[in-house]
Order: sequence, then C-alpha cells, then structure tokens
Amino acid sequence: MSSAPGAVEEFAARYPFGLDPFQSEAVAALAQGEGVLVAAPTGAGKTVVGEFAAHLALATGTRCFYTTPIKALSNQKYADLVARYGAASIGLLTGDTSRNGDAPVVVMTTEVLRNMLYTEAAGSARLDSLGYVVMDEVHYLADRQRGAVWEEVIIHLPQHVRLVSLSATVSNAEEFAEWLVTVRGHTRVIVSEHRPVPLFQHLLADRTLHDLFVDQPSGLDPGVPAFSRRGPGPNGRGAAPGSVGGATPGSRPAARAAEARAADIAGAGAAAGGRAVNPDLLRLAREESRAVYERGRGPRSSRPGRPGAGNGAGNGRRRSGPPNRPDVIVRLDRAGLLPAILFVFSRVGCDAAVTSCIQAGLRLTSPDEQREIREHVRARTAGVPQADLAVLGYWQWLEGLERGIAAHHAGMLPTFKEVVEELFVRGLVRAVFATETLALGINMPARTVVLERLTKFNGQTRADITPGEYTQLTGRAGRRGIDVEGHAVVLWQPGLDPLALAGLASTRTYPLKSSFRPSYNMAVNLVGRLGAERARTVLESSFAQFQADKAVVGIARAVRRNQTAIEELTAALECDRGSVTEYDGLRRQIREREADLSRAGTVRRQSEVAAALAKLRSGDVVRVPAGRRGGLAVVLDAGVDEGSAEGPRPVVLTEDRQVRRLSMIDFPVAVEPLARVRIPKSFNPRSPQARRDLASSLRNIRLPEEPGRRERARSLAADDAELARLRRAMRAHPVHDCPEREAHLRSAERIDRLRRETAGLERKVEGRTNTVARTFDRVRDTLAELGYLAVGGDSVTDAGAMLARIYTEQDLQVAECLRTGVWEGLTPPALAAAVSTLVFEPRGDDVAAPTIPGGGALRDALADMAGVYTRLGAAEDHHRLGFLRPPDLGFVAAAHGWACGRGLEKVLEDAGADLTAGDFVRWMRQLIDLLDQIAQVAPVYAAKTAARPSPDGHTPDSDGNTPQAHPGTDGILGVGRAARAAIDAIRRGVVAYSMSV
Repeated sequence: MSSAPGAVEEFAARYPFGLDPFQSEAVAALAQGEGVLVAAPTGAGKTVVGEFAAHLALATGTRCFYTTPIKALSNQKYADLVARYGAASIGLLTGDTSRNGDAPVVVMTTEVLRNMLYTEAAGSARLDSLGYVVMDEVHYLADRQRGAVWEEVIIHLPQHVRLVSLSATVSNAEEFAEWLVTVRGHTRVIVSEHRPVPLFQHLLADRTLHDLFVDQPSGLDPGVPAFSRRGPGPNGRGAAPGSVGGATPGSRPAARAAEARAADIAGAGAAAGGRAVNPDLLRLAREESRAVYERGRGPRSSRPGRPGAGNGAGNGRRRSGPPNRPDVIVRLDRAGLLPAILFVFSRVGCDAAVTSCIQAGLRLTSPDEQREIREHVRARTAGVPQADLAVLGYWQWLEGLERGIAAHHAGMLPTFKEVVEELFVRGLVRAVFATETLALGINMPARTVVLERLTKFNGQTRADITPGEYTQLTGRAGRRGIDVEGHAVVLWQPGLDPLALAGLASTRTYPLKSSFRPSYNMAVNLVGRLGAERARTVLESSFAQFQADKAVVGIARAVRRNQTAIEELTAALECDRGSVTEYDGLRRQIREREADLSRAGTVRRQSEVAAALAKLRSGDVVRVPAGRRGGLAVVLDAGVDEGSAEGPRPVVLTEDRQVRRLSMIDFPVAVEPLARVRIPKSFNPRSPQARRDLASSLRNIRLPEEPGRRERARSLAADDAELARLRRAMRAHPVHDCPEREAHLRSAERIDRLRRETAGLERKVEGRTNTVARTFDRVRDTLAELGYLAVGGDSVTDAGAMLARIYTEQDLQVAECLRTGVWEGLTPPALAAAVSTLVFEPRGDDVAAPTIPGGGALRDALADMAGVYTRLGAAEDHHRLGFLRPPDLGFVAAAHGWACGRGLEKVLEDAGADLTAGDFVRWMRQLIDLLDQIAQVAPVYAAKTAARPSPDGHTPDSDGNTPQAHPGTDGILGVGRAARAAIDAIRRGVVAYSMSV
C-alpha cells in the first residue's frame, strides 16, 4: 500500500515538538506499507503513530478505523481528530452514539469493529476501502472478560488492511509480534523504554518525602518549608554536613551507623535490580517492625496512657503512618507538585477525600478560576434535569470543583467525570482522587501521582497491585511539554516493605497473556461465514493457541530431562538388606491411609456443620467463630438449597450492620443458636435504617456465657486396624533397620517426586495441544444439542442466525429466552426488568434479597429464566464449559421503577445505598443496548420461523401464498415491540442526557 509523497514531512510539521526516534521509526514503517506494533510507556506519545494512520488514510483516499477499549477514550480521540482534520472527515461509532459513520476516519470501540466484521458481507465497500486499523491499548487482549474481542478483530480483518497496534510496555512484545506476523504478515516491532518526562519515585513517611532510590536526583528543593525531603545525602533532615543520622564524624555511633548504612545500600541494591534503595526507608521499616514486636511482648508497655506507649521502640519517636488526605494535598502544593492524581482504589474513599478537603477549608483556585469553573460546569450540565441535581450530589461536586478538588470513579455520572477530566487538563482542577479506572487510557496527565496503598480489591479479595498496574498508574506523572520531571509518591502504610515497593518501581514491563476463548456468538458467526472445519483452523491461529504451542516445546524438553533422571536414580537405588522400593511402598501406603482417614474425619465434621446450619431459622442468633465476619450475627434467611453442593448458606446481619452470606467454611465446628431476635415483617435488608435497628437489637440481647473448649473427638486413625497392620509390616521390613535407610528413602522420594512432576507435565502437553480448537468443538456440540447449529455442528439454524446477532456475555441466555417465549406478554417495564437480570452484575458480596416489583407475569418470567439458566447450565456442565452466570435480580426494581416513570431519587432510594447515580446510568445504557438488539432480532427471527413449513407439513404454494405462521410468531413480534417501547420509557431524564452528550 503506497502512501502519498511527503506524507511523513507534512504530518510531522503539524506537531510543535519533533518526533521521538520510536515515533519516527513507526511512522516511516507505516508509510512504507508495513504493519507496526509500538510498545512504549504510558505518556510516551504512542497515539502519534495512530494519528499518522488517520493522516495517511486522508492523504491516500482510503479509510481508517481508530479503535479504543472504552467509550470515553473514543470520545476524547474523536474530539482530538475533529480539532485537527474537521468534523466532516471524522466519524464516531460507540455502543450508543453514531455520528458520520461513513467518514474517511471513524473512531469506534473495539466491539463495534468486531460486530462490523461479523455482519458486513465479504467484499463490502465499507471493508474494501479500509486501509488502516489502529488498535489503541491493544494489551487489552489480556483482559479476562473482553480480551477475546481484540484477537477476533486481528484474525478476521481483511489481509489488505494495515494494522497499527499500540501497547503499553510489555515484556513479550517480540512474541506478540511473531504471532502478528503469522496472521497479518510482516509487522515492524518498535519497543521504547524511554519516558520523554523522567519519573522519580518517592515514599511519604513520617511527615517526610523520601527518595526511594539512592541514585535518584529528584530535583526537589530540599529547602521547601513544611514539606521536608529526606534522602541519603548530607542534606537529610536532622543531619549536619558530614554526619550520618545526627552522629558526629569519628564517633563510634557514627561508625556503626555508617557500616549499617553501607550494608543496607549493598543489600537493597541487590534486591532492587541493581538500584540501591534509600537506607533511611529500610531503617524506618526495621524500627516499625521492632516497635510492633516490643508492643506485643507485654501488655504493660502497650497500654494507652503509660510511659512509652505508642512511641515506636520506646525511644520517644513518633510511629510512622499515612498523613490525612488534606495534609497530603497541602504538602504537595507547598512542594510545587500539583496537579496530582491520588489513587485511592475506593469510590467511597474518593468521595470522602473530597469531603474532608472541603471541611478542612482547602482551596487551590483563585476567584477568577472559580468563575471560569462555574461557567464551564453550567454549560456542560445545562441538560441535566433540575430535579435530579440534589440526588446526583451536584452541589457538593461543584463546591469541590470550585476549590480545585474532585473525585473520579465509575460511580459518578459520566458527564461529571468528563467535566473533571476537562477541568484537570485545563489546569483548573489540581487534585483528583481517583480509582484505578482513571488509568485506562484517558489523556489526563499530572505532575504527580500518589498511591495511598499498594493493594486494591480485585472483586474477590484485597490483593497486591502488579508491576504492570503500578507502571500504568504512575505512568500518568509528568506532562510532556510542561514538566521537566514527573513524580510518583507512595504513602507509608504500616507493614510496607520498601524493597517490595522498589521491585514494583523497577519492573517496567509485564507479560501479555491471551485470554481468548470461543464464545457461543463467535461460534455461530464463524460456522455461518466459514464452515466448521475452516472456522476451527482459523481459531487455531489465535494468540492463545500460539502461546500454548510455544510453551509445549519447553514442557516436552523438561519431560525428557526428568525421564533420564528417573532412570539414573532407579539404577542406583540398592540396599543389601532388601528392596528399598518395597519398603518405600509400605511407607507410602501408610501416608495414603492416614490422609484418607483425615479426609473422612473432615467429611464427618462438615456433615455435622451442615446439619447444624440446616436447622437454623430466621431470627436465630449465632456466633461466627473467626475471620473477617467473626462475631455475633442474626440469621435473615436459612439459605437451605437441597440441590446445592455447597450446603446451607445462611444470610445474616452482623453486629456492624453488614448483610453477608455465610458458608460452611465460616464454621469449623457445628454452630448452635444462642438466642432469638424478632425480625419485623417489613424488614428490608437494603434499608440502612432497618439494618441499623436490627443490629442494635442484636447488640442488646443477653447471651449465656460461652461454653469452655469442647473435648476433641478421637481421631479415626487411632482405631484403624488396616493402618496398624501397615505400620507393623513397615517395622518388620529388613530395610527398616538399615543405617542408610534415610538416604535410601530420600532417593526414593526424589524418584517419586520426579514421576509425579513428569505425569503433570505430560498432562499439560496434552491439555495445551489444540486447546482453543477443542474448546470450539465443545461449544459446537453444545449449540448443536440445543438447536442453534444443525446436527453435526456444520451449519447454522434460524435460531443460530438470531444468536449470531446478539452481542453480550449472556448471549445464549438471551437467545433461549426469545426462542422459548419466556418474555412473551410482558409489559415494557416488566420486559426491561427481566432483561436487566442478564446485564446487571453486583459489586462485592451483595446478598440482600431484592424486591420484585410488578405483577405475577414478571415473577413467572423470572422463574422461567431461572429454569432456562438451569437447563443451559446442565448442558454446559455436560460439555465441560462455563460461560454463563445466573440471572441477577439486583437491578430489577430499579429498571422496572424507572421504566414506569418514577423519579431518580425514588428509584435510587428503593435500590439501596449500593447503587450510585453513575452505576444506574451505566447499567441503563447497557440495558438499552441489549433491548435494542432484542428489538432488532425479534422480527427477523419471527419472519424466518413464519416462513418455515408449518407443523402439519404444509409449505408455501407456487403462487406465493403466505404459509401458516408457527405458534409463537406473534409473541416474538410482541417482544420486539415491547423492547422498543421499553427503550422509549427508559431513555428519559438523566439517562437520555447521558446518552446525548
């Protein structure tokens, strides 16, 4: 593909700064007709290469699709390109926005392009004229939920299209490029580790900003008042020139301190990849550990109010701890480190941080800036219904903005987040408290990034952030063309390990691992377009299979190495007293018997626990023995499900007003009710007031004294005759008395360990060979069994054609509900409520029983949907698949109430404290998208079923008379009409406003 002469020079002249070497190389390669993979740090300017692809398309009369992972980033890139090339040349296609879709350059989310590739006929003008596709943030293909979309696009793009892949720095860029070559042809790999704005790492501890590394000239002014900087040099706080830690040169303490410091630097350098960690931080960590140890040695020294209590190791030194959030902002401001993004990893924490800054009287803006902020906010929010401003938290949000402070998280109204981004880029908002969603590609650079913690909740548990996440978060520090350096600051937390932090900061890359797997929608689309065999071949070209095949080579080599070692060890395993193998076999039989008996004892205890839990009733007060849910709790629902393999799972209210679902894991021994509490019939677990009242009753009841420790049950092993026989046989064996017995057994143990390891490696080889294709075969078998593919899985049925046009994680459930008439006869609000169960996913452990609105028709439909899921789940289990999740009722009341015309405040109040306005709008937009798909596929499916031979065998006659419609055709059409009406009912107020901006 040839480019216009002089395109590179013309493009480069548009930028006020010269192109970096990696940008120049990528642009030149693209101009020569090559595909490119560009891997560079966040903020390095990778998107310049993507913008050149758009420039080439305009210059050569072809088209360019610029894809991004999220709608917000699409909107931002659309605005950038419109400002550069004009609105007539740029289009935008996202889930709910279609603007100038036939333009030469179109910005879109990656899912939109994937859907286009499946629905556009081969040879269509739209794809034939396509010259370039930019995949921004291509490392998203590692995302567990959405990553497959990126691979689908890469595999299915026409071969003439040049692919521009933009990625964060990954450690296996060459491997990824090697795969790209196999599916896309020649691809130039361009990897840059260079940051245009250098990043310096710090740790804020004990009211001092410490440099993380010894060899780091941070550029901070050590004389900044009230925000002292402490580093390894002679200007550290409290140390005179030529002294270490305040000791005078030549003194014995100084010599010991110097020796300790040198040892710290040497050890820290080895632990942090050659960069020496600041020894002051290592000392601080040791002092904290010693203080914790000293406090734990005796209760007397740790009691509040006693001399030395809380003073670290007893030397009067204040214990280190994180400063409060307003204080952090003040210190950053005094040090000249604003604007800053402070990652809190909690929505509630972000909002609380803004509130605390307002209450502290913090203000970072001038009167003129405040007026400018008000005018901008007024213009951007003019369409928000006035009645909804209070429930949206508008006034407090505006007060924070006027002070130059804001939150940014997914629970906010999308427009509010966009305003924060716009004001931050303009320099009017100088401190943003954000969750990690801010790191997803939005162009919002700061001078400083602050991390409150190095752990975050991943949806299941609190886990350490990875090196890749740390790099992505801190990569926002340093604004090109504005800052000469960026700063990453971590707040000291108890237990923080400076060496672990140094490891995070030093690991600049992370591996890109495919998350690709065939879905139901993908399977019917591929079979419909390519046929089963060719589709199977195409899927074997995925990056997932490519990585699996490369791993098999190394695993097979390890198998051969282990087999050689086993042969050599077996030949050397000899004893003049008897067979070591026979003796080792007896010993293993004993171990296995002991393990079997231990498992049997565990099963017995679990049976006792299950039986005790099954006897619990609503209102019983129990004591949860330990763990984060330990303490008193009152049973709200016994949670007995006869068909569940997990046993009873009671829902309880804890003393701290949390509604939680417990399991047998929470009870190591059988539980007995301690008392009973009356639960009002009107009790709503979603109501904070109701939970508060019931928790108060729980705390006020009188309980009998706790019984003493129970006598432990006798072990099954103590009375087992077979175990006693094996032990006698082992003691009587001649090898038992051999003086070299332990050496023999170590060799036998090593042989056994190698055999087990080899068997595991052989299973891995077998499991990784053709893994994607074998999963595809199981998906085809499932779809053929359910009637979406013809018998044998080689062609698509009418139902399969419908499934091919449904793009959602729960695609098969949607198609099955349509096909079986589950939603027929529902009113638009009831349909919206029912469909919401396939869209909504709760945050955290939300187990409160939802309120089901509407009449019996909705309840029946929800019950039928549960039956559909059970039936599909059984089919998945049979074919060893696990794509589907059960319908979730958590959004039913909100969807139904809003579709019925209720106000936003009432809907959110009924939904409970867990549903924010931002969440509500996001789920509503996803609901509208799915309802729109249903409205589109329902009439098409109805027409196809009507055209098929009727049940009595009659077919259309030669005169073209309309055949008899199948039973349910009218019902399916009714579902389509109800879906359209539901969309109209939902798209109002704040939902309509959010979709129009």
